[in-house]
Amino acid sequence: MKLDIATYMDKFLDKELVKKYCSRKMDVFQKLDAADMNGWLSPDVSFVDDILKVRDRVRSQSSCLVVIGIGGSFLGSCALYSMFTPYFKEQDFKEQDFKVIFAGTTLSSSYMSELLEYLETVDFSINVISKSGTTMETSLTYSAIKKVMEKKYSREDIKERIIITTDPVKGNLRREVEEEGYSSFVIPDNIGGRYSLLTAAHLFPLSFCLDIKELIEGYFEGIKRRDEAFSYAVIRRSMFDQGKVVENFVTYENNFYYYMEWLKQLFGETEGKNGVGVFPVSMIHTRDLHSLGQFIQEGNKIIYETFFKIKKMKSCDIDGRDLHDMNLLVEDSVISAHVSGGVPCIVLELDEVSPRNLGEVSAFFFLVAAFSGYLFDVNPFNQPGVEVYKSEVRSRL
Repeated sequence: MKLDIATYMDKFLDKELVKKYCSRKMDVFQKLDAADMNGWLSPDVSFVDDILKVRDRVRSQSSCLVVIGIGGSFLGSCALYSMFTPYFKEQDFKEQDFKVIFAGTTLSSSYMSELLEYLETVDFSINVISKSGTTMETSLTYSAIKKVMEKKYSREDIKERIIITTDPVKGNLRREVEEEGYSSFVIPDNIGGRYSLLTAAHLFPLSFCLDIKELIEGYFEGIKRRDEAFSYAVIRRSMFDQGKVVENFVTYENNFYYYMEWLKQLFGETEGKNGVGVFPVSMIHTRDLHSLGQFIQEGNKIIYETFFKIKKMKSCDIDGRDLHDMNLLVEDSVISAHVSGGVPCIVLELDEVSPRNLGEVSAFFFLVAAFSGYLFDVNPFNQPGVEVYKSEVRSRL
């Protein structure tokens, strides 16, 4: 991973602001090290072999795994799963040896109806992910899918097909594990959902599509990049003070879509409190150049951008020219054009898409988000605003 802040950002920065926030470095480091929810800095991954054993059992008896979770319980694994599975083999489930379906993210009745109809035709297992066991979307989806399972399988068979990832000691799902004898994994108390990549909530689903041990190795490399992460956080805080209140994460690879969604959750929930925070958005180019490119180039200058540049991708020759080379050429051209139009840019370069590289860059962004939260003087690890709509929903049920 290579981070380039200076080339396309320096001329836009207020150096006094940068100096001001850089002076808080040791204080911010100390706050993170003392935080109750910092378990993601050095997570326990001793359960990996247990994950692989359960994965092998699920593969032997099912053609798909339904992962039921929302928010931090699903975005990380969905993001990386979409990067390491083929584009078009996924279009027909029956052509795939094994399929992971991410459910529990919507209350759409049409989606749920079609999912339940599909599950009636295949052998499947379930991985339910919820720390509290009371998340509305997760609970409703689990209830509906379990009814399909109860029609298809015996109680003993169901016992082998349900895997629950939840709180180690309390909650509805933990009680169900103890009563029914389901396989289970733990969500640690000191790791919040959006920082939980190296917990079973993500590692178990990801074990079906990538080498999770390589992902872990990369993650622990990324967690060492504190100084770079703090520099990035300082830029974000300074940009906010300069009126650049929107960060646009840009990718030129379609299979990064859910990774961009994950970054939006990470930064949105971490910073968006007390009337402050950079608003995270994302675009996939070249598609969005033909819809929002005009605004970025000449519209309201409230935006700065972070570009993901992937050096090596699968080659595709068209008329004697490699398409990925063309993609990189367009990306470099767009960065230059946007900078000339008054849009500051950061470039994050990966040599290739690999479990190790994605583990590293994910850990790096966790650090950036936490540091940025502290620079905004908010708690990086809570999300009290989410409870407002949940309370409103509960009052109407």
